[in-house]
Amino acid sequence: MSRLISGVLVAALAVLASPAQAQDAYPSRTIRLVVGFGAGGPTDIPARFIADKLGPLLGQRVIVENKPGAAGQLAARDVLAQPRDGYNLLLCTHFESINVALYRKVAFKLSDFAPISQISRYYYGLALANSLPAKTLDEFFAYARTRPGEVHYGSVGAGSAQEIFARQIGKRAGVELNKVAFKDGSTALREVLAGRVHFFISPTLALLQLYEAGQIKLLAVTSPERLSVAPRVPTLTEQGIPYVAFGWLGVCAGAGTPQPIIALLNRHIVSIVNSPEYRALIEKAGSIPLASTSEELAKILVDTHDQVASTIQEFGLQID
Repeated sequence: MSRLISGVLVAALAVLASPAQAQDAYPSRTIRLVVGFGAGGPTDIPARFIADKLGPLLGQRVIVENKPGAAGQLAARDVLAQPRDGYNLLLCTHFESINVALYRKVAFKLSDFAPISQISRYYYGLALANSLPAKTLDEFFAYARTRPGEVHYGSVGAGSAQEIFARQIGKRAGVELNKVAFKDGSTALREVLAGRVHFFISPTLALLQLYEAGQIKLLAVTSPERLSVAPRVPTLTEQGIPYVAFGWLGVCAGAGTPQPIIALLNRHIVSIVNSPEYRALIEKAGSIPLASTSEELAKILVDTHDQVASTIQEFGLQID
């Protein structure tokens, strides 16, 4: 009997030990990095660089999956619906914080995320279609004031950073712009190039190449100083609008992901963000490569929510 009991105890201990062994073996299969916006955009490009470099460091493939829609909510819900085991990661952005402030019935809370590391901070550019005659910000505002509601601006979701910034700038300048909604920035930019949408605020990563090729006009940037990669483009502050705005990107998992996995991912992602290759990619687009601890990214999520909540209330943007 004693041998039988001993055998049962050994078997039970083996079963109890198996999750820890599985955790120690992380990763043992392909990892997903889910991006809530379209391929080729300002969130997708850094995500693919991170995934390409992270895979060899972990000894497993890291694939990027684009799930655009609802200002990143589809991607967030996808990741949070999966097991919290480190195999489903989210390219998290300030949109997670905005969505929590914007929607009364949002499907998640900020505490549902396990932040891993920030990967960049970026500024926005004010793009104007070549179909409009204006060449400067003042000329654009003058043009729009004489055509209230006739100038269309692109938005990538109710309460998105682009919409909030467009409304704030429009209010400061006293112009009335007509919103045209798109599911992602790439689609909105195609309409700007075609001249059907006239104005679009976007991360500079998506705009600089088009600007250099003469396909769009870049009226201003939201950085505190001119960007080194676009020295001819003035800031909003230079043009009489004291307005500075930035967005950020990071990598998150679902809350409850084992801390050793979070620490492992943080260590590798920080090393990638600090690499010369990543710095060159990000700085070329007018962004700043920034890594962080998981705790620092958690604070960024909360601070971003607090900053946008008052603006959402001011413009009556909160929705069900």
